[in-house]
Amino acid sequence: MNTIPVLSAEEEKALAERLFYQNDLEAARILVLSHLRFVVHIARSYAGYGLPLADLIQEGNVGLMKAVRRFDPRRGVRLISFAVHWIRAEIHEFILRNWRIVKVATTKAQRKLFFNLRSAKKSLAWLSNDEAAEIARDLGVPVAEVREMEQRLTARDAAFDAPVDDDDEETVAPVHYLEDASADPARRVEEEDWECFSLARLRAALAELDERSRDILERRWLAEEGKATLQELADQYGVSAERIRQIESSAMKKIRAAIEA
Repeated sequence: MNTIPVLSAEEEKALAERLFYQNDLEAARILVLSHLRFVVHIARSYAGYGLPLADLIQEGNVGLMKAVRRFDPRRGVRLISFAVHWIRAEIHEFILRNWRIVKVATTKAQRKLFFNLRSAKKSLAWLSNDEAAEIARDLGVPVAEVREMEQRLTARDAAFDAPVDDDDEETVAPVHYLEDASADPARRVEEEDWECFSLARLRAALAELDERSRDILERRWLAEEGKATLQELADQYGVSAERIRQIESSAMKKIRAAIEA
């Protein structure tokens, strides 16, 4: 990498014009190779996130290639000034995807805090109210977002079914204290029996209603699609919509009483 010379402004512009106007892929290759050293320099600044440097460099290279493809030599700026945004953007996305199992930053404010909060903190202790307010003001985010991101950065991933460490009695995996009620066969049988019992009571209660009340309830509440409106039923039975509502309310009370009896 260091054997590839840094391009002068004139050489860079000539290559960029060949790519921009003639789609010269050889010019693009030279531009990318001559700027790889800058990608390595930028990637090293993110080494503190605990991710492999080779992966950070690889993602930065992707950003560099995107920048080379989009670079316009007519702007009158050097390629690296334009490319640094694309390089950092790709590295940021990679870090956010891989730093934790659960993504820690999704909104614009959270992303800004994720990459700036640690450097803004003056000590390893929790932020005081004044410090949190100052950081929020400097970054243009709510204080609540600062507090939430501070908690996210200090948390750590925990495997759901990690084995208990005999040397660390305080570490207990969630599988040992979170109950999954759906996995209990006895409870599932009980729920299914209760559902069948309730359905049988509902059918028996419906059968006790007069034909008109039963039809109104079935078309208003039990139809899978195209449920009837009060006015549609009123037109069918030749009464007012208010009368249909009264019949419906009375039938519902009878159903409820029969089921709870």
